[in-house]
Amino acid sequence: MENHRTFHALVLNFHQPAGNLEHLLEHEPWEARQILYSLDRVPQTLWKYEDVGKAHLSLSGTLLETISNPDFQRKIYGIVDCGSLLWHLQNRRIIEILGTAYYHPVLPLIPKADRLEQIGRWRGIAAHLFWRNDFQGFWPPEMGFSMEIIPILKRFGYRYVVVDSEYIKPLTPMSWQEIRYRPHVAEYGGEEIIVVVRDRELSNAQESGMTFTWFDKEVRCRTMGCNFPPLVVTCTDGDNGGWFRNTSSEANFWGAFYQEFMNRASRGHTALLPVFIHEYLDRYGAHGKINVDTGAWNTGWHHGRGFVQWQGSRAQKAAAERVFETSRAVYEAIEMVGRQGVGGYAQQSIENAMWHLLRAETSCNFYWGEAWVGRCHTDLDQSWRYIEEVRALLDRTREQGENGLR
Repeated sequence: MENHRTFHALVLNFHQPAGNLEHLLEHEPWEARQILYSLDRVPQTLWKYEDVGKAHLSLSGTLLETISNPDFQRKIYGIVDCGSLLWHLQNRRIIEILGTAYYHPVLPLIPKADRLEQIGRWRGIAAHLFWRNDFQGFWPPEMGFSMEIIPILKRFGYRYVVVDSEYIKPLTPMSWQEIRYRPHVAEYGGEEIIVVVRDRELSNAQESGMTFTWFDKEVRCRTMGCNFPPLVVTCTDGDNGGWFRNTSSEANFWGAFYQEFMNRASRGHTALLPVFIHEYLDRYGAHGKINVDTGAWNTGWHHGRGFVQWQGSRAQKAAAERVFETSRAVYEAIEMVGRQGVGGYAQQSIENAMWHLLRAETSCNFYWGEAWVGRCHTDLDQSWRYIEEVRALLDRTREQGENGLR
C-alpha cells in the first residue's frame, strides 16, 4: 500500500520589501489589505484541518520586521491582528517555517560574505519571533541557487534546500520520476545537503489557478511509474496574483482548491497526502547524488536561467557591480576598525553601512527591470556615507595617536 501513497508538500513564499506595506497602506490601501489577508488566511484555513493540513512558509526578514513592528501593528489593527498572526504561525502541527535570507536577495548574485550576513540575520529575527532555532529547510529567495551556497547552509544547520526541477543534474542513473519526486543529495566543498525538488509545471498551475480534480489526476499521471513513495513539491508566492489575493473564498487558492483537497484527504478519498518535508525525509530519506545548475525559478518574463530577470539590462548590471564595490569597502572598513581597536561610534556607523548594503541587495530592486534600480543606489549612497564617516574617524584617531607619540 505504501507505493500507492503519494505525498504532497505545499510551499508558499511571502516577501515584502522594506517599507512597501507601509507605503501601500497609505497610497494603495486595498492592495495592502489583500496582501495582509493572504498571509492571515493561511493559519485561518489550516486550523480547520489540523488532522491533515500542512504548509511550509518562507517569510522574508523585511516582512517579519514589518508585521512585528508595534507601530505598524497599531496602524492595521482591525484589518489583521499581526500579534495574533505571529503567534498562530508558531503552530507546528500545521505550519513549517523555512529559513531564508533577510532582505530577499538572489543569493548567487551577491558577494559571498554578504550571503552569510543575509542568512544569519534572518535566523536572528526568526529565532526571536518564533522562539526556536531549529529550522530544517531553506528557501532560497527567488529560488536562486548555486552549489557554492551549500557549505553556508550547512554552517547554519540546514538539513535541506528547495530547488527548481529544471536544474537537477543526476550523477547516478535516475528515471524522470525519480529526478522530480525523490529528494537527492548534493555535495560541494566537502559538505552535503539534501535537495528537495520543486515541480515547475505543477507549481505554475498552483500559481495561476486549478481545481483539485485536475491536480489529483495530473499528479497520478505524473507519478504512475514510481516504484517508491513520491514526494510532489509545489512552490509559489503566497500573496501575489488574484488567485491568492482574491478575498472571495470561492475564487481563491484556499477556498476553491485547498479546502476540497483537505476534505478529500481527511476522508481518505484521495491517495494524495499532505506532508511536511522533514517528515518524509525521516521516513524515506534521500536517494541518489546530483549536481544543481545555477539558476532561479521561472518568472512571468523569464525562464530563470542566467538570471536575466535580475541582471539583463545595463542599469541592472551597473547596480550589481556597485553592490560588489560597496561590499568590499564595508569589509575593508570593518577590518580597519578591528585593527585600530576603535569602537563606539565607528561600530555603529559600520553597522549602518552594512544594513544599507544588505537592503540594497533586495531582489525587488532588480526584478522590475530598471524601475526600482534607483532604490538600490539610494541605499548604496547611504552605505558610502557611513563608510566615509568611519574612514574619517579612523584618520583622526590615527593622527591623534601620531601626535601623542611626538
